[in-house]
Amino acid sequence: MDIKKNIPRIILITVVIISLFFVTKEWVQEGEKQEAGQGPFLDLVKELVMEPYLPAICRMNEDKAGTFQGDLVTRGVLLEYPVFLFYLQSEDDQESVTESDYARLLVLEGSDEDYKSINEGDLEYGEDAMHLEQSLEKELLKENERYLADQSQEIETEETEDEPMFFQPVEEKSFRYQWEGLADYGELVKAFYAVDSTTKAGEELLQAEALLSRDMRIQGSAQEPQILIYHTHSQEAFVDSVPGDANNGILGAGEYLASILREQYGYNVIHHTACYDADRDYAYSHSLPEIERLLQENPSIEVVIDLHRDAMPENRRLVMDLQGRPTAQFMFFNGLSRTTKGEISYLENPYLKDNLAFSFQMQAACNEYYPGIARRIYLKAYRYNMHLCPKTLLIELGAQNNTEEEIHNACEPLAHVLHLVLSGQEPER
Repeated sequence: MDIKKNIPRIILITVVIISLFFVTKEWVQEGEKQEAGQGPFLDLVKELVMEPYLPAICRMNEDKAGTFQGDLVTRGVLLEYPVFLFYLQSEDDQESVTESDYARLLVLEGSDEDYKSINEGDLEYGEDAMHLEQSLEKELLKENERYLADQSQEIETEETEDEPMFFQPVEEKSFRYQWEGLADYGELVKAFYAVDSTTKAGEELLQAEALLSRDMRIQGSAQEPQILIYHTHSQEAFVDSVPGDANNGILGAGEYLASILREQYGYNVIHHTACYDADRDYAYSHSLPEIERLLQENPSIEVVIDLHRDAMPENRRLVMDLQGRPTAQFMFFNGLSRTTKGEISYLENPYLKDNLAFSFQMQAACNEYYPGIARRIYLKAYRYNMHLCPKTLLIELGAQNNTEEEIHNACEPLAHVLHLVLSGQEPER
């Protein structure tokens, strides 16, 4: 074939494809009345351009019914031609999530905690599911062991092996942060956070001084509801949970935590036990209107806790020895409403900085009073209904292979740390 003779034809085809790209893109954006990517105009594109010159790409982008997908031009043709890639990437950076992605985001938000994907070998969650750096955990546990050893030498106990061991709230810190050493963003992230690969935080969100300075104290009295505990995933259970028993599983843990907060610390707590995860993928969207209703009916509520249990590979158990009792480790989880490309406009959270301050102050108090009990704060891209209240926590309490005893034992130090932060006793500023 004489290339020189075909240059005009090649130029013409290129111009046609470029023109069709921009025209089609505008047509798709304005076409709100029918599903994007379908219609006679795109069929014409397929017939006149795609079929003769790019048949392989055309075949790749047909759906089961044989309908030509409108997104083909921008995602099929152009990605095959690097000359257009810069345009696509720059536009994606400006608008990271489109309205058509909203339903997909809800599914991702609802299903990303599902441990089945780990067991089935899907490693997208992968090593992030560990949520912590082993060396950091070991150092904190050593601090805790040294403190407990010192305490046992100073205090003689009369307990026998047959007598039950009861939790004693720790009054003195076994570990103290030197906050001036954590002024650097990188050092702060290393010490406190595990950031999922789908998102990024940034120095504007994570500064120790700003996170510590936000006032997380409860303002109202216990005459009215102050704390709401609920479960987006109410069917989550532990290794020895009794199926169908509301006193077991994450619901039982929520009631036990609520009872400690009521009886030992004097808070007025509502424990909401409705089920929203019959269809797990949509649990967050199902729970949202009900939690909004509860907050509207009880405007005195200042703290919202969504209590979950995490999921681990079976060879990884989240348990430590605390005061001679096997105690599950837990983790604070924050949704940032942003991906690595930028903010997700459809998942706005006006209380994001408050949420981050609350989990940070909880983490700091846990590490200073009960080193090793709290895993790194986990940061992920979505919102997880944390936009309804400034003082909102999403807590992953243990995992599927913890026992009921380990979980209940963890509720006691968790309640104590909540009281320290909500009463303004901690952290030191």
